Amino acid sequence: MHDLQLFRTHLEQTAERLASRGFQLDQDAFRAIDARRREALTEVERLKAERNDRSKDIGARKKAGEDTTDLQASVRTMGDRIAELESSSEQLDVEFRDLLKGIPNLPHESVPKGHSAEDNVEIRREGTPRTFDFEPKPHWDLGVDLGILDFERAAKITGARFAVYFGLGARLERALMNFMLDTHTAEHGYTETLPPYLVNSESLYGTGQLPKFAEDLFKCEDTDYWLAPTAEVPVTNLLRDETVDAEKLPIKFCSYTSCFRSEAGSHGRDVRGIIRQHQFQKVELVKFAHPDHSYAELDSLTNDAETILRKLGLPFRTMELCTGDMGFGSAKTFDIEVWLPGQNAYKEISSCSNYESFQARRAGIRFRGAKKNEFVHTLNGSGLAIGRTWVAIVENYQQKDGSILVPEQLRPYLNAEVITKNSLLS
Repeated sequence: MHDLQLFRTHLEQTAERLASRGFQLDQDAFRAIDARRREALTEVERLKAERNDRSKDIGARKKAGEDTTDLQASVRTMGDRIAELESSSEQLDVEFRDLLKGIPNLPHESVPKGHSAEDNVEIRREGTPRTFDFEPKPHWDLGVDLGILDFERAAKITGARFAVYFGLGARLERALMNFMLDTHTAEHGYTETLPPYLVNSESLYGTGQLPKFAEDLFKCEDTDYWLAPTAEVPVTNLLRDETVDAEKLPIKFCSYTSCFRSEAGSHGRDVRGIIRQHQFQKVELVKFAHPDHSYAELDSLTNDAETILRKLGLPFRTMELCTGDMGFGSAKTFDIEVWLPGQNAYKEISSCSNYESFQARRAGIRFRGAKKNEFVHTLNGSGLAIGRTWVAIVENYQQKDGSILVPEQLRPYLNAEVITKNSLLS
């Protein structure tokens, strides 16, 4: 949600900033609503002043013993008209806010202008992609050949874009979850939380998924429950309609959840393997920050996510998204992309964003400032997407004989150094 006053006082400048991210603001619609609202408020002030004058006149006439019946009737009529106009202005405020619901966040002034991913800017690149003395395979071949990944049985159980893991494949997911949570809590100062996987409509509205992105979500029939598309939703809403002490900021949570997305509009994209699934696991990082420090917090959150890749020895690059490629609620986003040799490409593994006050306004999350309560800034990012990290390990650590070396950081969690063929069901 946006600051209503910003749109009223700086409409053209706001429209220009939104245009940089490909959104055309209907300025005429805002001006028409605002003009009607201003007319109503102006008339209210005029009527109130006239009513005050007439009330004084009534008092004077009563003292003089004059009849004031008609004058009192006119004052009551004015009161009714004032109430009507005030109700109208409140309704126009609602219309104004309804228009704001469908408008994306304003990009931060530092965000590079552009139209698509082609205009994103590489910030840094770490790690050297491995040189293989054999043709590296994609994970959908490696996992199936090793008997640790199964798409056919998942399709039988549920449908397309689901997967079943077996043996060390399943344990690798669990090891990654624990490794990520341990790193973020012990080294980066996050508090671990385990929220519900089902969320209500108000929660999805608070983080910006509703009403605009309903088709991307799974809803439970005949309820107000939705499957959470990311832990960002339940964790951000932990503080919905609350006011926290400024001294407690930043508040930092990390959370492991399964995530559920319909992947509407993604037909033909990453159809093979587990890059784009209807259900996947993720460790999410969420921060509530003071507005003066939120961009420093974005840098540290991004570094926290990158640290997982550094520890696992996985090559990656970090991209600053341009205005045209950012998500609906983001003011600034860094995408971390991991190198996948089996696909000869970098693929997104984390998206780290500062939403500024966009989500906090929708969710009513404030802090006690020096003079008044203010909206916090919310930030979030994957720390990391577990399935995509699984893919990166399998593809980067594959051996010529088809086995997978286990990164040293994960060996205590996995209790294994090499993933070899699981022949249980083959």
